[in-house]
Amino acid sequence: MMHEIKNKLKTIQEKIAQLDRLLDIEAKRKRVGELQVESGKPDLWQDRNKAQAVLRELKGTEGELKLWENLRSRCEDMLALAGEGDSSIEKELREEVESLDRDVAVLELRTLLSGKYDASNAIITINAGAGGTDAQDWASILLRMYSRYCEASGYSVEMPEVSYGEEAGIKSVTLLVSGNYAYGYLKCEKGVHRLVRMSPFNADGKRHTSFASVEVIPEITEDAEVVINPVDLRVDTYRASGPGGQHVNKTDSAVRITHVPTGIVAQSQSERSQHANRESAMKILKARLHEQLLAEHKEKIEELRGELKQIAWGNQIRSYVLHPYTMVKDHRTSHETSSVEKVLDGDIDQFIEAYLRSPKK
Repeated sequence: MMHEIKNKLKTIQEKIAQLDRLLDIEAKRKRVGELQVESGKPDLWQDRNKAQAVLRELKGTEGELKLWENLRSRCEDMLALAGEGDSSIEKELREEVESLDRDVAVLELRTLLSGKYDASNAIITINAGAGGTDAQDWASILLRMYSRYCEASGYSVEMPEVSYGEEAGIKSVTLLVSGNYAYGYLKCEKGVHRLVRMSPFNADGKRHTSFASVEVIPEITEDAEVVINPVDLRVDTYRASGPGGQHVNKTDSAVRITHVPTGIVAQSQSERSQHANRESAMKILKARLHEQLLAEHKEKIEELRGELKQIAWGNQIRSYVLHPYTMVKDHRTSHETSSVEKVLDGDIDQFIEAYLRSPKK
């Protein structure tokens, strides 16, 4: 009935008004104006890191404003249509209202991301654990899952570091995920992930359990956060290679940087130039040093990386079961689904939302 649609729309309108206050839309409009002035300064690119930070914040804030204004406009248009009382459009209008309600819920979820680094880019590291070749294959499946999720979410992904398995899959991989609130959403994924399936790598006809760990930390852009003395760095170059030892290029363009005092290592091999790989490796090194700084001086490592646990049985945050039944279950929130293939194809929003809304997070 049309009056039900009107009531639903009024409820949505109230939610949008609440989001106006929660997101402080007026303050965001003011901030966009400030950033537009900053981005127009002729000397902006004299400091490349600052310029990138300004443009990234401008794009993200403009995106939030556009999303909120679009929701408000759609709601007003639907209220006007519903007020006309035309029963011939009732079905179509009802579907549009349901779509609007889902989109409002997405923006409501954004209000839960209020951490200091939630709006930052994310650095994801996947490591194969117990399970041999199966675990390395499982790590490559997770790589595909997160790549698909990022693609669907409009994030850009770079893969500066990868170590391939001897037979199949990957031993480890690092991803740089760029986009507004990338860390805020992806931080939900840190922990050990468990896969149960019939192994494609042996013929014993038994179920096989594999493990892989996912580490997620924010990219640190504030120079004041981490001070790195160049004297403390050892920089090595080497030739990038792919599966089977095939060379990606014929020059020693890959870069490995070791912070000698801590032993922390970061490397990059995805770019063609040594300069670009060095820049990428420094991003990763800075983030990892910042993480250690928090652990040593603020005792808040769990907030960024989570407790370090053995990549094996009993420590998993989520289980993916392909045999003898199909199910993905998050052990932190108890959220589960039987649509395993969709999840492995990047549909992990439901798990992220369940975690963000969980009072135990």
